[in-house]
Amino acid sequence: MRPHFGLRARIAAAVVVVTTAATVAMALAAYHLQANDMTQRFHSASRADFESDLAQARFVARNLPTEGVIDYMLREHAVAWNVFDYTREQVLVHGAEPPVTIPGWLLSAARAGDAPLGTEPENSPFLVLAGSPIMDVVLVEYYTLDALRADLSKLRRNLAGMALLVTALGIAGGMVAARRIQRPVRAVANAAIRLGDGELDTRLVVRGGDELADLAGSFNAMAEQVGRSIVELRAKEEQQRRFVADVAHDLRTPVATVVAAADGVDSDNPDARERAARLLSVQSRRLASLVEDLLEMSRFDAGVADFHAVAVDLADLWAEAIDLVGGGDGTTLRAVGDVIVRADPRRVHTIARNLLTNALTHGDPPVRVTIDGTRPGLVTVEVADSGPGVPVELRELVFDRFARGDRARTATSGSGLGLAIAQENARIHGGRITVSERDGAVFTVSLPRGQ
Repeated sequence: MRPHFGLRARIAAAVVVVTTAATVAMALAAYHLQANDMTQRFHSASRADFESDLAQARFVARNLPTEGVIDYMLREHAVAWNVFDYTREQVLVHGAEPPVTIPGWLLSAARAGDAPLGTEPENSPFLVLAGSPIMDVVLVEYYTLDALRADLSKLRRNLAGMALLVTALGIAGGMVAARRIQRPVRAVANAAIRLGDGELDTRLVVRGGDELADLAGSFNAMAEQVGRSIVELRAKEEQQRRFVADVAHDLRTPVATVVAAADGVDSDNPDARERAARLLSVQSRRLASLVEDLLEMSRFDAGVADFHAVAVDLADLWAEAIDLVGGGDGTTLRAVGDVIVRADPRRVHTIARNLLTNALTHGDPPVRVTIDGTRPGLVTVEVADSGPGVPVELRELVFDRFARGDRARTATSGSGLGLAIAQENARIHGGRITVSERDGAVFTVSLPRGQ
């Protein structure tokens, strides 16, 4: 199983790796530059010293060729040397024992040319320089590399110490940076846990304008949206529970009546059979209307309500609805402006029928219907009755399902779904219905004209 590293450890590790790699790279580069410079200076100084000795040896060799060179070099105590004499049949080597094995090519090249030559034999602590002060005589000097190598070793130790110090500082800085980055991330994680536990008011403090501030802002926006969604879901759940309870309540009475009436159909008493038949007829129609309203509401809830828009003359449609609900004697209709809209005539007719039925049932005549088509993109229809109006505390509830004017579950001829269905039909057109009061209840339908 792979080990699990937290965010803080990963950030610190990344900072340490980057810091260490950069420090090592800079230390190596600095070492190579310094080492090359120090080596070049050593070589230059050694070559200058050897060339000085070679020039002096050439000067003294004018009078005493080989012996003069040897005498001059005997006075040199700062450097080891040898003089190779090729003027005799057997090569003579003057000076101390050579500290290193001298390559043959170096002696041959120095004997044949005037320019000094140098080399560093393998595994040797010396720089070997050779030159010919006079013909068939080769001067060789040995310059120790111990001081140079000690300086380079000291340089390596210093750079390694500096690299370790910078790496330690990088680790400390990485830990601090990781903690500063981890703190807001952990705050977001804890806030998410609290939000998941139901604390919907959980929010983060947004500081600065960096990515962490964007993260906090995004979390707050998400929490706000989640809170609204949960509140809406709870409200929807409560509405559904109340809806089921209200459906059961409203179905109980007609079903019980139908059952009782069905028992009366078999009675031997003609009056009882006639009364049972009447009850069956009335309650069956009420059941059919209630079931149709429930199906319509379920289609709205499922988002599958059909919509077929055509050009509709609202004046003609509302006049037809007035005749259908039997409100012709106590209802007046007035239309001004262009009252043609693109809408679903069946649904607008449902709105008109339900509002007129509500005005005639819960209000008092006369009922006034005013259609205003003077605005370019909107047509409004006001349905005003002369009844007691809708109390202020019930105006936000009047469009709820199974809402009744007295908020009591008393038996009425309506299903309590009329205004809710009217509102849903208005919304599907992009409009809405509002309620106010002016010498009675005033329901206002706002419908966009449509394209």
